[in-house]
Amino acid sequence: MNHYVLHELSGNHFLLSADRTIFWEEEKALILSDLHLGKSGHFRKHGIGIPQDLFKEDLQRLVASIQLHKPQKVIIVGDMFHSHANKEHQLFLKWRNDLPHIEFHLVVGNHDILSLKWYQEAGLQLHYNEWWLGDFIFTHDINDASVTGGKYYFSGHIHPCIRLKGLGRQSIQVPCFYFSETFAVLPAFGKFTGTFALKIKEEDHVFALAGDKVLKVH
Repeated sequence: MNHYVLHELSGNHFLLSADRTIFWEEEKALILSDLHLGKSGHFRKHGIGIPQDLFKEDLQRLVASIQLHKPQKVIIVGDMFHSHANKEHQLFLKWRNDLPHIEFHLVVGNHDILSLKWYQEAGLQLHYNEWWLGDFIFTHDINDASVTGGKYYFSGHIHPCIRLKGLGRQSIQVPCFYFSETFAVLPAFGKFTGTFALKIKEEDHVFALAGDKVLKVH
């Protein structure tokens, strides 16, 4: 069973999930970032033996989140895909056709390089650079955003993580949700991704993902 933590921003309620998604209650929107679908297929295409089970597991987690929250829209904050079209992209198209009633919004990331025709066939609404919804702005890389006062940003791109320390010298590096005073960075939804250790400021809020738990660590 997934574990959730409620985080409030500007009077809005966001459920942070151990499955690496956020459910925005007021908009009935599921928010996630950096799926990198097709990445394992891209490596296999170049002779590197990456199992396709990784791709299937990511899609299964996404399906489970959609079935649980029943969102009206899904917002992907960039890098939904990883490379040029391969067999995994075709599998995604078949899956997408089973969910025609849900809006899919993609804020285009640096890895989203498929043809415009392909995105149209997949029923994805594309947004370039930034997308405004209510008091919030969605952008792939916060460093490329034209930060606007009074608005809060959701971003991805860097695959944030934090190191948790145990007894003695034991420690483990885990993905996390990061919230500063002006922007959030989501963990990579795709598990076949790297991570980047954050430098945490006193006023920041950080939620670590440890197994099936969401832990507020700062």
